[in-house]
This record gives sequence, structure tokens and C-alpha cells, in this order.
Amino acid sequence: MDIKQLYNLYKQHPAITTDSRNCPKDSIFIALKGASFDGNKFALQALKKGCAFAIIDNPEVLKEVTQANASETLKDYSHQLILVNNCLQTFKDIAREHRRQYDIPVIGITGTNGKTTTKELIASVLSEEYHVLFTEGNFNNDVGVPKTLLRLNETHDIAVIEMGASHPGDIKTLVETVEPTCGLITNVGRAHLQGFGTFEGVKNTKGELYDYLGKKQRVSIDEGLLFINEDDDDLREMADRRNILFRSSYGIGNSDDIIVKGKIVSCNPLLTFKWYIHDEEEGDSEQFMVQTHLIGAYNLYNMLAAITVGLEFEVSVENINHALSNYIPTNNRSQLTQTRHNTLIVDAYNANPTSMAAAIRSFAVLETPKKKMAIIGAMRELGCVSDSEHQKIVELMKECGLEDVWLVGEEFADTQCEYRKFTDVEAVKATITAEHPEERYILIKGSNSTKLYQLPELL
Repeated sequence: MDIKQLYNLYKQHPAITTDSRNCPKDSIFIALKGASFDGNKFALQALKKGCAFAIIDNPEVLKEVTQANASETLKDYSHQLILVNNCLQTFKDIAREHRRQYDIPVIGITGTNGKTTTKELIASVLSEEYHVLFTEGNFNNDVGVPKTLLRLNETHDIAVIEMGASHPGDIKTLVETVEPTCGLITNVGRAHLQGFGTFEGVKNTKGELYDYLGKKQRVSIDEGLLFINEDDDDLREMADRRNILFRSSYGIGNSDDIIVKGKIVSCNPLLTFKWYIHDEEEGDSEQFMVQTHLIGAYNLYNMLAAITVGLEFEVSVENINHALSNYIPTNNRSQLTQTRHNTLIVDAYNANPTSMAAAIRSFAVLETPKKKMAIIGAMRELGCVSDSEHQKIVELMKECGLEDVWLVGEEFADTQCEYRKFTDVEAVKATITAEHPEERYILIKGSNSTKLYQLPELL
């Protein structure tokens, strides 16, 4: 079958599952592969559970079923098996075909840090006046993105799709599935270096979104709009190199190219900021004050990105401010938590050198009568620079004057410092239980795999 035929089949059975344990009646099972599983092995099981069809990419499965039919030991399922070259690519092709059925704006978002928060802020702003499809959680990879696109229906006015990457070419394959009409990169930093190799590799991969938007602009001036942080030298260079002309810029600097300008009012610990629309000819607009529920000065750019997108789609200033002031973070991202004994800043969903440094600097300047404490988890997937990057984080904490620091993970074992070191989260939990830290202001920051999200209930 070609993609048109497969999509027509999907329209007849508009439910796709990739999990043989969850097979709604008359759905289509797609046999995806992973590092430790092969969906082809479960295709027959999915059909027995009620799937109308199973898409496979291993011809041996079809051969085995055909042989079983010949021996009359099995119901004839062969006509329900569809053999393709690559199940994952087929999944993405079906999702892209489905996305093409809807002539709506699609905003593509990627970046090293802040892309999930920015996605949620943009979705919150747009949802004030539109019905928005947006990526749930962190479904931002080559399986999650197709799943998100297949949720598109006639009620949606606009889509906000987050795209993640850990290897060169990842964003290229995702934008070719999403086909965004506009987009933004939050920033580029030193993350997933084990997969990218170098920082330049990070820039090239994230820049694959710019490659796509640049091509859209050259075809039509009505598409390919780039939302860009004008203060970010890397992003400006990446856009200039690709000759991307149509930009809507935000920032805190003095450049006249910035359309939406912002300024931090306070950040102790929740971010309060002002923003206004800069116009050289007509003069600047009045300034608007927003009190947020987010921690960290670094979140100002995420807020400004959401404002810029909202204005582009003609969301009123009142609704923009309402959305931003009422957004409450979840999933261990810049969350302020008050327990019976301590005040916690929980940012334990992910960590890389860029986000870790930003969190530490923000925490260090907080004014609080409570004694500060930091529980810092290892940063993963840094490859050959892991040792040096962890040492840099240790040095930064020393420079910031942080004294009560617990380091978690083997990556910190060889760092030169006098901070307390723990092999894993279980060792930390045992120490918390024994020592009962109280009346502290505690930063909890680390890669998700260090499982520091288990600590707040003990503190």
C-alpha cells in the first residue's frame, strides 16, 4: 500500500496503537521497534485482541502466519497483516498525511532548555481565544510527535508541537512530519553531547527547524515566520546564516529589531516582569506587569516568547497577561513547594550544563532568611566532556557561595570539592531520614534519571 491507501485505511479505523497491551477494537496496530523490544513479535497478539489490522516490517511474521494457516492451526489473519519497509516511518507518514488535512497554523518548537515550558505558555496564551492542539507532557520524539498529530480534528484552530532531539538529523525528520508553518528555537546549549558530538552539532541539529522555515519563506511570505530571541547571539547567527528574513523578535536588550521587550521587576523567588511592544515609528506601548508562578530569571525569555506568539495571532493583551499570570508549572519544572519543614525549588525533570548553571545562579541570588541548601543530581549524556562539565558546575557553586551542597551520582565522584557526595538517590533518602533537614530553602535539580523527584515528600 502507498501512503494514500494507508491513510484511507486509517480513516476507516481512526485509532492507532503501538502497544499490544492496549488494543481497542478495530484499531490499527503498528509494530514499532525499540532497544529492547520488537513490536513485530506482538502483531498477531494485537489482532487476536481485536485490532482490525497490524502494520509490520518483518516479512517473517507474514510467512509464519501463512504457514500456520496452511496447517489449519490458526485463524486466517494474513489478510489483516500489512507489510511495509519501516513501521516507524509509516507511522510518521500517516501522521503527516493526517496533518495535511487541516489548513491551520502549526507552530514548531525546539531548543535545549525551556521548550516544554515555552510550549505550555504558548498553548495557554493561545487557548484564551482558540481551540489549541498541543504536545502533552514531553511527547516530543519520533513516536510522540505522530501521536500528537493524530489527535488533530476539525475543532482545532491552531497546533503547538514540541520537538526534541538527541542526535543529528532528529529535528529534520520531525519537521518533515510536522510541517510547521512557523516556529521557534528557545536556545541552544551543551546537552546530549554524547549524541551530538559537539556544541556545533547541537546548533546544526536544532537549526534544522530554521532550514525548514527558511524554505517555507522562499515559497510564500505568508509562511515560515520565525519567532526569535534577539538577545541570543547563537540564534541570530543561525538565522542570519540561513538568510531567514521574516522574524518576530523578543528580548530585553536595546536592539531596535526587538518587537516585544521585557524587564525583570523581581525574582524572589517567583518571577515578576514588565513587558511592552516596541515600535520605532509609532512609539512604545504602555508597559504591562505580570506576576507569574514560575521561578528563575531564565523564564523571562519563555514568557516573552509566548507573548510574541500571542500577539502574532491577535490574542488581546488582557488575555495574554491573564494566561501568563495563571500558568502554574507541573511535572517538577521550576516548581515552588512549601512543605511542613522546608521551602523547595523542584526542577528535577532534566538537567544539562546550561540549565544547571542558570538554576544555580538564580538560586544563589535569592534573598531568604532560611539557610540555603542544594541537592544537585548528575547531568547525563554528556559523553567525553562529562567530567569537565560536572567540575564546572562544582566551581560555579563555590563561586556563588553555596556551602551546603549534596552531589548525587557517580558523575560527581571525581570532582574536586568538599561538598557531600552520594552515589544515588537512595543514599540521599537514607540521609534525609536520618538527619531531617529543616528550615531550609532547598534547590533540587538534576537529570530525570537521577530520580531526585522522589525527595520532596521526605523534605
